[in-house]
Amino acid sequence: MNRQRLLMFALLLLAVIGFYVSGAHTFFTLDTLQAYRSDFQAAFQQSPWQVAGIFFAVYVAMAALSLPGASLLTLLGGALFGLGWGLVIISFASAIGATLAFLLSRFLFRQPIEKRFPRQFHTVNRGVEKDGAFYLFTLRLVPIFPFFMINLVMGLTRIKTTTFYWVSQLGMLPGTAVYVNAGGQLGELESLSGIISPGLIASFALLAVFPWVARRIALMVQKRNAYKGFTRPSRFDYDIVVIGGGSAGLVTSYIASAVKAKVALIEKHKMGGDCLNTGCVPSKALIRAARAAHDIRTADRFGVSASEPSVDFAKVMGHVHQAIRDIEPHDSVERYTKLGVEVYQEHATLVSPWEIRVGDQTLTARHIVLATGARPRVPPLPGIEHAPLLTSENLWSLTELPKRLVVLGGGAIGCELSQSFARLGSHVILVEGAPQLLGREDNEVGEHVERTLTQEGVTVMTGAKALEVNQVDGEHQLVIEHLGERSTLAFDYLLVSAGRQANVEGLGLEALGITTTDGGTLALNERLQTRLPNIWACGDLAGPYQLTHAAAHQAWHATVNALFGELKSFAVDYRFMPAVTYVQPEVARVGLNEKEATAKGVAFEVTRYAMSESDRAIAEGAPEGFIKVLTVPGKDKILGATIVAENAGEWLGEFTIAMKHGLGLNKLLGTIHPYPTLGEAAKATAGVWKNAHKPERVLALLQKYFRWRRGERQ
Repeated sequence: MNRQRLLMFALLLLAVIGFYVSGAHTFFTLDTLQAYRSDFQAAFQQSPWQVAGIFFAVYVAMAALSLPGASLLTLLGGALFGLGWGLVIISFASAIGATLAFLLSRFLFRQPIEKRFPRQFHTVNRGVEKDGAFYLFTLRLVPIFPFFMINLVMGLTRIKTTTFYWVSQLGMLPGTAVYVNAGGQLGELESLSGIISPGLIASFALLAVFPWVARRIALMVQKRNAYKGFTRPSRFDYDIVVIGGGSAGLVTSYIASAVKAKVALIEKHKMGGDCLNTGCVPSKALIRAARAAHDIRTADRFGVSASEPSVDFAKVMGHVHQAIRDIEPHDSVERYTKLGVEVYQEHATLVSPWEIRVGDQTLTARHIVLATGARPRVPPLPGIEHAPLLTSENLWSLTELPKRLVVLGGGAIGCELSQSFARLGSHVILVEGAPQLLGREDNEVGEHVERTLTQEGVTVMTGAKALEVNQVDGEHQLVIEHLGERSTLAFDYLLVSAGRQANVEGLGLEALGITTTDGGTLALNERLQTRLPNIWACGDLAGPYQLTHAAAHQAWHATVNALFGELKSFAVDYRFMPAVTYVQPEVARVGLNEKEATAKGVAFEVTRYAMSESDRAIAEGAPEGFIKVLTVPGKDKILGATIVAENAGEWLGEFTIAMKHGLGLNKLLGTIHPYPTLGEAAKATAGVWKNAHKPERVLALLQKYFRWRRGERQ
């Protein structure tokens, strides 16, 4: 707490202490007000404006300082001013006082508490942004909730001050009216409990439900307006129609068919989507072949003599395509047909919110899930259309190894393919516009990957801006600006790995008013709905991740929300989304890294463990890398884990499970791990944390205890 906060807190504390020490609190009792009622009324008759002004100021001050007595002052106001003016004066005084208390709470406590519990308050504030006004209104309507407590708690949130004021003004009006009206019978009142009867509280509670009912009505009206101009079919061919047979679409179809819904799956190209045909499967097969060449090339470090490997690139690509063929049955039309899914291999166009044109027929469905994926994004560089261009889509048609390969983009795909082609024998230049490779990761991770690639023969150029593509004397060149100088890079092929763009064209979305975000993905709510409540999206089309397992995660939510959302729906939780970059050593991460935590203002501690300390890593000849775990300061709660190590993706799951189920580093430390394994490094990391948080006082006492047991003098 800074000096200003301390000073303000001290002044408030003195004011509250003064209120009680002076005995002022004894004045605000029902007996006192009844005893002096006639004196108050006489003073008001003599000086109405002065008494009204003093009353107003006292009420505001007491509400602002959260002092007891507001209810009694409300009664007095009713007795002095009557129902009309009393309601006006007290309504404004209470709302202003509440707002001042709200601002004091925000000034004194929000920043320190939000800093202490960032994630919790992020969730709270998201809810406040969405439902804050409704929620506050319901609290104000029901007089059993403490007036001052609402002020203090809401001050900790990010609700707008103006919203807090007008909602409080409106929400407190019914309760204020009851108390002001009761003030007319001040002399006959025996206790405050007699003012608010159970029946009256029930009435207020019903009134409090009204905003939520009104909201449901508003949503129904909004839904009706969204469907305006469209005629809903009286019956449907399917419970759910899925457009896109990639990872997201396949998982959606599988889940829906498993719960006995009638499902149609539409895929215009190849089943399995990018993951099977152009992404995960072929790239990992290529990485494995490249690793074999690297292992042979570096075998002498284990005392095994081997010559420079001979790479038959055609056979390498044969291995890649064989891997695709071996996995194809898992994603085939035959398999999903056996599961009860009706598969259409045609182009699909949305005709209405419930109708899909497929070839020469029209299908109807209660719900539609869009899972059309994404494709490589090609930057609009001058001359690039005339270059021998490779992307993740057409790369797998190569039959000869490129001698000179320029890779544009230093993200996960760019780094993986750069290392693989270099290991297979290509001369590779990797061009990245950002200051580091793998820009989302911590700087040291990007530096580690760059160092590894450089050692393996890749020329890495970070902070390089691609300008254009030229052809000089039959030679293709990429013109770049690097370190303030313009230069050219000759290539046989230009491999573009500069991101992906969602496949939204040709689906008929524009006619339905379904819009996209600035990033090109569909505009969805947290439950993966479009503006039309029965049309959903998942996978690369939905964003923000371009990961197969993220697509599957979203597919579960889209399917369950579509089929059962009228009963219960689920917002997608991305907090524990793991990701792996399959360079060697692999880069695996779940949760926050230092870069993200710092950007979000999340306090953290860092625990590091060097893989050079791992017995298995040493035995494997793979001591490069590290584990870095972020925890809540002073606690073992895991905020995120980054692993740079051999096969890191295979044992990242331990940290993912721990975070998902609230298991801290102490639990990992107490778990038996087989020796010697690379995964044992997770336990060792927990040990590093534990050693840094030893109970020094307890250990000092134990030292004295053992000295005493040994008979040594202190």
